[in-house]
Amino acid sequence: MAAAIGLSGAVVLGLTTATGNTAAAADNILSADRDVARPCFGALLPPGGKGVDRREVTASVDGIVQARLTPHGAGSGDWDVAVFDQDSGAVVAASAALRSVELAESFVAKGQRLVVQACRYSGSSRTVKLGVDFLAVDTVAGQQSGQADIVRVETPTKQHKDRLFALGLDVTEKADATGVEVVISGDADREVLADSGMRSTVVQADISAKSVANAKRDREYAAAVTASALPSGRTSYRHLYDYDYEMKQLARANPGLVKAFTLPNLTWEGRDVVGVEIAANVDNTADGKAVNFTMGVHHAREWPAGEHAMEWAHELVKGYQAGGEIRSLVGKTRNIVVPIVNPDGFSISREAEPKGDFTRFDYEMKRKNCNPTDSPEELRTGVCAANPGGRVRGTDPNRNYAGFWGGAGASATWSSDTFRGSGPFSEPETRNVRSVVSTRQVTNLITLHTYSNLVLRVPGVADVRPPLDEPAYKALGDKMASRNGYASKPSWQLYDTTGGTEDWSYFATGGYGFTFEVGPDEFHPPFETGVVAEYAGLAPAAGAGKGGNRQAFIDMLANAADPAAHSTLIGSAPKGYKLRLRKSFQTPTSPVIAPDGSTGEPIYVADTLTSELATTGGRFAWAVNPSTRPYVAGRYGRNPQGPPQEAFALANPAGIPAVNTDFPNDPTAESIPFHVDGLPAVDNGKLTVSVGWGSAETDWDLYVFDAAGNLVTSSAGSGANSERAVLLDPPAGDYTAVMVNYSQADPAAADDWSNMRVEFASPLPATYGPKEPYTLTCSDKRGKLVGLAEVYVDRGQTTDVGDVCLRSARTAKERR
Repeated sequence: MAAAIGLSGAVVLGLTTATGNTAAAADNILSADRDVARPCFGALLPPGGKGVDRREVTASVDGIVQARLTPHGAGSGDWDVAVFDQDSGAVVAASAALRSVELAESFVAKGQRLVVQACRYSGSSRTVKLGVDFLAVDTVAGQQSGQADIVRVETPTKQHKDRLFALGLDVTEKADATGVEVVISGDADREVLADSGMRSTVVQADISAKSVANAKRDREYAAAVTASALPSGRTSYRHLYDYDYEMKQLARANPGLVKAFTLPNLTWEGRDVVGVEIAANVDNTADGKAVNFTMGVHHAREWPAGEHAMEWAHELVKGYQAGGEIRSLVGKTRNIVVPIVNPDGFSISREAEPKGDFTRFDYEMKRKNCNPTDSPEELRTGVCAANPGGRVRGTDPNRNYAGFWGGAGASATWSSDTFRGSGPFSEPETRNVRSVVSTRQVTNLITLHTYSNLVLRVPGVADVRPPLDEPAYKALGDKMASRNGYASKPSWQLYDTTGGTEDWSYFATGGYGFTFEVGPDEFHPPFETGVVAEYAGLAPAAGAGKGGNRQAFIDMLANAADPAAHSTLIGSAPKGYKLRLRKSFQTPTSPVIAPDGSTGEPIYVADTLTSELATTGGRFAWAVNPSTRPYVAGRYGRNPQGPPQEAFALANPAGIPAVNTDFPNDPTAESIPFHVDGLPAVDNGKLTVSVGWGSAETDWDLYVFDAAGNLVTSSAGSGANSERAVLLDPPAGDYTAVMVNYSQADPAAADDWSNMRVEFASPLPATYGPKEPYTLTCSDKRGKLVGLAEVYVDRGQTTDVGDVCLRSARTAKERR
């Protein structure tokens, strides 16, 4: 378990004055006679200014200040709040969402004089209610001792990866066939890993010191550069209030093109989640265009994810105004951008930076949201930024979606950083994303994360065969990866994950979904490299000179605009009539792994997909996803074009190599070459290399390399006397099996390996499931149902439904 935070000192509720006394209730009501569109956090404004009211308070503790606005009185509108240091005028905390539901939170020192400033941004509401709380934080109690590092744990088999996940450590998304990077928060984590017997090496020592160095570099970059290569010109990481304010300013400055909106579910801490929609004639959300959805920061510490999403919003606006390719693509699509899916966690992580010593305060590395309900009752007290459970209280939103929820690759234990939550969609953050995907025809989706330079697609579980869309799906991922220099692969090739975003969104709707893991080696690296270079395709990013993530995003947008990539309904309907597509279904989760390791029955999750088209009269074209959802459509495969290759044995070279516990750094090993044939003689769908030896007290490891020296498969278990490595669809060519003598209980006994065989199997043919229809209804201008039909449509297909409203009305009349 990661470090815990203890509470100490007084907790002051309500607005406090500079004397430390609780103010009268009437003093909690702030008012302004007019609205002024400006950033409330931009400057400390003088008392009595237009559109602003303020209160002076003094921090009663070393810890957290929370300034919260809630609506008051008649009318509606948008009020923002900011907290300033009274002496320096520097902003301490702020909140700038779209309504008058605001929470500004950050760190203060006892005795610090503060000014809480509320600003009326827009709307008719002349008053707002303010509450200010101070919460003391003991940053020593409960923390882990010892340095925080990132280590690479050797996991050459699926069994190793499953065992690693069972340890409850902070597992990153940087993984490959033989290892996974893990955050070790201190000595307690280090002891857990050592006791497991799993091998590891440090790849990034003292990440708290690295964070301090990165923050210093960011300040120097921002001071030296007037404008970056980003669409916004930004030179530093945003705070939550920067994101929210920029989104509503984009909407204000670009009416008809940009609309800012609030998602339906408040977070656990009571924050609004804000997004923008960008389209020509943006207010007509039922125009039938394909929807491209980009989101960031499911995981709090992954700051570049939000930056890339926000820059993409700026890119779309600037590109549309400039004309050319982006204007054309925006004209054919609708674009939804939600930069911060998890604002509670992100705000804590962002405001905690840089404290400098993660053994005293590690909230900068918070991953999860702020759900208190699944932690033990005694750890539920205190706000998310100051609670006895520490940074690990909460749920991992990207393990909480319904897709294969409850299986391997997520934890059933609340203290794990990959805790899946109490049930599928138990979290407001995932329900917000679900609401967008379930009520729009989201044909394309990118969810942004850090780190490991990856473009990932479904499935997240190795035992789930690729979907029927795999060839086109892979081609799109490969194209985007060619722009940012990342590796394109299904996410199970890292390790099994369940409850991920696109494993639900794609398998439930058919809309292509991808995860981008931005950057090679840090959760939030220096802004210049982790944001500017990765987005714009500049050195040292892997996409330098190739277009970077900017061009990858354009490729995704172009795919959304391409009718061949989704489905299209065409027909005609009277002006003012409304068409609605609807589909309801249930999908099982994985068999649910309980905290004790036992496995129970799957949970059936009910989903309803609805979308609408507001007809303008005459012919229409409606971009939709296939009516048959990929979960039941079938699985990709191919028919064998010949027999598989005959099996053969490999001879053991003379002698036994010395014990080698540092492969591949230590070259001591045995290499056995072999050849794989291909078409037209044979068609190999699977290659298996197996080997055995006499005693379970001896441990040999098996690695298989291709002719270019790439590791293509391996098997390196322990506690057994055999290994078995598998490679699907092996290309024809030369390979090398490498046997590493990892340990010999008695070297003098010379327990050598034997019986190495290479065996082949034919490819599995594709499977096809039953067709599923949409229910298409038509309602007239009064909302009366006048038409009803079932519609079947496949990807790339255009289906003409005719004059569905009038035809159905005539049919109903004939029946009468």
